[in-house]
Amino acid sequence: MSEHEKEELTESAKARIERNRQRAIILRNSKLVAHPYAKGETISVDTATIKIGATKYIDTGGGFLLEEVEGQEPIQTKPVEDEPPIHEEDRPFCIKCDRPFAVSWLFDKFGYKCCDECKDPEEHALITKTDAVNTFLLKAVDLEKREPPLKFITKKNPHNVRWGDMKLYLRSQVEERALQVWGSHDEIEKEKINREEKKVMSKSKKYNKELKALRMNMRSSLYDRTSAASHTHNFGPETYNEEDDTYTHKCLTCPYVETFEKM
Repeated sequence: MSEHEKEELTESAKARIERNRQRAIILRNSKLVAHPYAKGETISVDTATIKIGATKYIDTGGGFLLEEVEGQEPIQTKPVEDEPPIHEEDRPFCIKCDRPFAVSWLFDKFGYKCCDECKDPEEHALITKTDAVNTFLLKAVDLEKREPPLKFITKKNPHNVRWGDMKLYLRSQVEERALQVWGSHDEIEKEKINREEKKVMSKSKKYNKELKALRMNMRSSLYDRTSAASHTHNFGPETYNEEDDTYTHKCLTCPYVETFEKM
């Protein structure tokens, strides 16, 4: 190809570019339709501003116009960027099937890496805060303050809506937290037995105390009836009965023997 042909091709390309530019300007201006309530002429001031009559509007690029207020700085608009796609290597892996997943209810709600396909209603059961504390011998701070705090979801109380929402935790995560606190399942069971024995002893002491008080009241009433007679008992030294935790003393002038307890 000669130098003359190259020069003509270049001029031809320039002319084509200019024609395309003019055509684009005409096409853009043809899209400017006057506002149905505007009395004036529609003028395109620049690529982002349109003037209808005496009022200027800013093209937001989102399908609507904003009126430009005098003295107010123009609104800076920029296109909304889409969220970057999740690459295969960035996806979490399911602890059950060891496959990457993009969506998981357990992961979204509790940060638990298990895909929806491997979700098991028994293994991944939920537990209320009260049951978590009582079953695994935890305190509220173990769930809410110890790092990292366990995630939970809320649900209306099925027994009474006025009692407020229930906090539901993932049982497997609560059990893992209990092992961090107590060390092993054996220690948890030992503590349960220890607490149960303390409850039984406390109830037994309360029962014995009430029983002693009842016996003393009964014997006091018997003593009052006995003392109503003309004879006045003259008791000797007291004797302690270790087997039933009672005391005995005898009258020195008659066969009467009195057994009593001391509080």
